[in-house]
Amino acid sequence: MNKYGSASITSRALRLCLLSLALMAGPTHTALAQSDYPNKPIKFIVPFPAGGATDNIARPLQNELLNSQKWNVIIDNKPGAGGNIGAELVSKSPPDGYTWLMASVGTHGINLPLYTQGGGKLPFDPIKDFTPITLVAELPNVLVLNPAFATKNRINTVKDLIAYAKANPGKVNMASSGNGTSIHMAGELFKSMTKTYMVHLPYKGSPPAVTDLMAGNVDIMFDNLPSSINYIRAGRLKALAVTSAKRSPAFPDLPTIAEAANLPGYEATSWFGVVGPANTPPDILNKDSAALMAAIASPSVQEKYLAMGAQPVGNTPEQFSTFIKAEILKWTKVVKDSGAKVD
Repeated sequence: MNKYGSASITSRALRLCLLSLALMAGPTHTALAQSDYPNKPIKFIVPFPAGGATDNIARPLQNELLNSQKWNVIIDNKPGAGGNIGAELVSKSPPDGYTWLMASVGTHGINLPLYTQGGGKLPFDPIKDFTPITLVAELPNVLVLNPAFATKNRINTVKDLIAYAKANPGKVNMASSGNGTSIHMAGELFKSMTKTYMVHLPYKGSPPAVTDLMAGNVDIMFDNLPSSINYIRAGRLKALAVTSAKRSPAFPDLPTIAEAANLPGYEATSWFGVVGPANTPPDILNKDSAALMAAIASPSVQEKYLAMGAQPVGNTPEQFSTFIKAEILKWTKVVKDSGAKVD
């Protein structure tokens, strides 16, 4: 090094040059990695047990993405806390496109007002911590009874159930797939509007609740139609009405609760959509959105959804984001008006 420090300047210049090359190479490498996305399996978190409605909605998508897009999507059931366990896991995952959540009206509509009233807190923010991709499907819930319970107490209509519940407060056990699910809130809304008291028994998903319902360990349930439809057809569950504003094409002779019990305004439907972690890169989001919308529109998926009583949707990330925000506002009012709480 001379007295002017030329060796030091040369060394510094070399380091700066190498740093510049590294920075230039970084985005190129990232772009290449994203251009062949997905180049490894995508983990699809379903926050409820296998065999329930959320799982039943996810699996046709998994099959179609493999068959038509050659995407390897692996379903991972993470049930518990009304879907919050699986949702929290996805909210904390890297935003690289390789972790999806099958979100629901519970995780992204009901749980925020339900868990935060009274000073509680959700372990995630349904808006800030996720990137909406597409709304997949909507479906009604169905009011189902244990057949022996219905026969013993001569309950053949919704009005019969209301009369029995009023005459026997606290003696009717109402199962649900967990706190904050649409199944839970459909029941709470029913209790509020009919001024009846039934004991809420939350389960870790619909399948164990339906199993106990058929066994006679609980009396009634406002189940998602896909997880009860085959048991209704087999006579193992007695259906009284659907919770949607209109009758379901799957059971056109089954009335809505609003018409069967003269409860105008009663409506509690379910929906399911795919979201990823917040800050998912736009190019990955666009690929996910296009692939999922194509899968939803495929004849195979459409046929499977309609057979289980679900209505296929498919919309843009922007439309789904607007939908989620509106759902949170809607269910905030329902939670407040019904007085629902986490049991």
